Amino acid sequence: MVTDLVFFTSVAILMISAMGVITSNNPVHSALFLVSCFFQSSVLWLLLEAEFLAIALIVIYVGAVMVLFLYVVMMLDIRKNQHKQSVSSILPIGIGISILFIAELIFALSGTNVVQTRDTGVLSNPNNTEALGIELYTNYLVEFELASIILLLGIIAAISLTLHRRPGLKKQEISQQVSVSKKDRLKVVQVRSGEGA
Repeated sequence: MVTDLVFFTSVAILMISAMGVITSNNPVHSALFLVSCFFQSSVLWLLLEAEFLAIALIVIYVGAVMVLFLYVVMMLDIRKNQHKQSVSSILPIGIGISILFIAELIFALSGTNVVQTRDTGVLSNPNNTEALGIELYTNYLVEFELASIILLLGIIAAISLTLHRRPGLKKQEISQQVSVSKKDRLKVVQVRSGEGA
């Protein structure tokens, strides 16, 4: 009964949020609606007892990709001609949505047996996160390492392609700093008593 209620509530919010993504005129609101879509999708993954996919959806998409989208949208300063809303007018809506999301997560987690332990502390019924980790780091270790090397090469390539040498840019020359002697950098001045500043 509770699982059905959580499912239909999550699906309804997911559909409303998806419509909000494509109908909202404000790009910041569209990005926030997309965050809501990801969150509701993770609740559905939890109801299917796929907690690794639910947490990965929140951590990767909500925690990284959508934050990047929001930073880019806010840096573009699209809302120049729109009036600014005060925080106090939308604060109750934000608190209500947060309470609803937390309640959904509590109900979704209470309906699933995520971890079942014996008295010895060993997992008797390992969850899919542990099973995925065991499979990934034993049978597919070489493929996992190759994927990480490819991602690292992609990061290095992206940095090298976007690195521009600007004229007049001051930068440190470590070899010149290390090779200087004390007499090049330090000047000892003899000041007589009473003649100083």
